[in-house]
Amino acid sequence: MSGNLIIVSGPSGSGKSTVVRKLLATCELPLQLSISVTTRQPRSGEIDGRDYYFVTHAEFAQRKSRGEFLECKEVFGQGEWYGTLAVQVYEGLDADKWMILEIDVQGALSVMQKHPEAISFFIHPGSLPELEARLRRRGTESEASIRRRLEVAEEELTALSHYKYEIINREIEHSVREMCQILEPYSHGATKHA
Repeated sequence: MSGNLIIVSGPSGSGKSTVVRKLLATCELPLQLSISVTTRQPRSGEIDGRDYYFVTHAEFAQRKSRGEFLECKEVFGQGEWYGTLAVQVYEGLDADKWMILEIDVQGALSVMQKHPEAISFFIHPGSLPELEARLRRRGTESEASIRRRLEVAEEELTALSHYKYEIINREIEHSVREMCQILEPYSHGATKHA
């Protein structure tokens, strides 16, 4: 495998999806996003095969039993599953792509165990009060959902030391530039850019 494996995690509401989208659009490296498989229903504007692969619970369970996922888990206790297809990641790496896995902390830690060479980023807004403010501004969450997401975020922050890089996402464009600058030396064979 000659590509690079990039892991991006962070609490819900930290802006990681926006950062990853802009990174893909602006960074000159051969980046490719690994598209996750999920059992949840598509949200407004989401397209199967672009945002996620949307599958039934039965299909997900079959794929899981066949060992097709690099990592997978049930999210927020809602009975919905998310997973990363191993074949998609390895085929991308074999084709010299830099595969980005935008996954939760639990999934990230399990991938890091299998691939300690992965370039890992933890994105967060700097503090839990700031995260709470962002979640409230989104206006899409119930009070119970906000409380649950903040509890999960607090747990996730304890895993920060397992990641190679921390990105405090106060301003999207700055975070995107910072990530691209960190990744650039890896194209010259760097193992870790300090």
